[in-house]
Amino acid sequence: MKRLLFSLVSATLFLPGYTQEPLKTWGDQGNGTYVNPILNADYSDPDVIRVGDCYYMVASDFHFLGMQILKSEDMVNWQLVAQLYDKFDFPEWENNTRYAGGSWAPAIRYHDGKFWVFFCTPHEGLFMTNAENPEGPWAPLTHVAKVPKWEDPCPFWDEDGNAYLGRSIHGAGPIIIHRMSPDGTKLLDEGRIVYTGPVAEGTKIHKRDGYYYMSIPEGGVEIGWQTILRSKNIYGPYEKKVVLEQGMTRINGPHQGAMVDTPEGEWWFYHFQQYNPLGRVVHLQPMHWKDGWPVIGVDMDMNGIGEPVETWRKPAVKGGVAIELPATNDRFEGKELGLQWQFNHNPVDESWSLTERKGMITFHALKADNFKMARNTLTQKTMGYTGTATIKMTWNGKDMAEGQRCGLACMGRQNWTLGVMQEAGKRYVYLEKDNEVKHKVPAKGNVIYLRMKADATNNAYQLLYSYNAKDFVALSDKFPMQFGNWKGVRIGLYCYNIDKETGSVSFDDFVYVHDGPLKE
Repeated sequence: MKRLLFSLVSATLFLPGYTQEPLKTWGDQGNGTYVNPILNADYSDPDVIRVGDCYYMVASDFHFLGMQILKSEDMVNWQLVAQLYDKFDFPEWENNTRYAGGSWAPAIRYHDGKFWVFFCTPHEGLFMTNAENPEGPWAPLTHVAKVPKWEDPCPFWDEDGNAYLGRSIHGAGPIIIHRMSPDGTKLLDEGRIVYTGPVAEGTKIHKRDGYYYMSIPEGGVEIGWQTILRSKNIYGPYEKKVVLEQGMTRINGPHQGAMVDTPEGEWWFYHFQQYNPLGRVVHLQPMHWKDGWPVIGVDMDMNGIGEPVETWRKPAVKGGVAIELPATNDRFEGKELGLQWQFNHNPVDESWSLTERKGMITFHALKADNFKMARNTLTQKTMGYTGTATIKMTWNGKDMAEGQRCGLACMGRQNWTLGVMQEAGKRYVYLEKDNEVKHKVPAKGNVIYLRMKADATNNAYQLLYSYNAKDFVALSDKFPMQFGNWKGVRIGLYCYNIDKETGSVSFDDFVYVHDGPLKE
């Protein structure tokens, strides 16, 4: 019966008049519909707002700097428009010891003519930045509260001029409300507990028709659900209603997101799904209001709780919007790094350059005992279920130095690297897993093409090399990857030296082809 009901529901997902073409794997289908996830990359803990006719998203980036902001005109197609900060001014961020630290579950809001972003780090506390334009410039980070183990903050400005901040504590709960200065720079009290629940976190505060609503995920990332709290008083007491669960669907733990309205009066809900090893990917659910409560998704098993849809019609927007995805490719021809790139921990800016060699990014090796501790490792998210990323790496004879290692990384709980190393006066193409060299062969010339092939569906990854960009060789069989440090699998460019700070290498022509809908 449930299978039949699911089939009937699925059959209604396409609007009349649309040709039912074979579905692309995810995102905008080009026929007025979309397939979840709409953003099939690790944008975990997403928060989204609408300002005018545009939508803006932020997400957790943890130890990868420095928090991306995305923009959409139709809620489905997204582009990168800014990064909010460059560094954390703490010693631990200079020596790569903040893995799984950094930005947790940010909130973005628009108030008093400004965009505001609040987030917590597990060690340093609560931070805030704002900007009049989402593309920047963003103000330097304000360290609002120097406390450890806070998480998931959300500001709220009430009609009476009072400002508040909701948050939780590591271990996921309870939910606490603080009075906050209207300029967002300080908290005015110790906070009041307003709700205690099973792994309650990810607070997002809204007000509608005289009710304060708090959207909170409960129950844990992989198996949890979405709860809505409401009260006439921001301090409660709060009524509770579970509004979204996995139910009979394949979408586990529909978790932590944002309620967003459109100018046309529709409501939608964003959440993530943890999909190992790809990470936490972004889904979009239809939403409407009934009896003062949000109804999210479709109640397929008729138990009064919505379940996530896999495909649906796109939100109604004025005019056509081209299929677009966050940037991936890069020829390194600009004066600044592309917004898709994020350094692992704080960069050492004097040791990398976009101008030293035209059309390339050049790294000067810093000393590190191993890849995990290497400075200036430049990363970006993997995207889609399958993909192939290729980079050209170049060096002159005098550039490479004894002890130097440089190349392409597949990063997760395990770290696999493929590149060129120099030891005992000789150069090798080598493959390493977590500081253990698995294979090495003599290197030729001074140009090599490095490639990562990713298959998240079958959890099969592979690193390959070529001297002519056509004939690629693998030094090992395909290997599995795991979600790690709260982040999914990433692509990395690295250059370090296990002996001393010497040696350099340059990269160019980064091309990443994946299975998502391509820009038209």
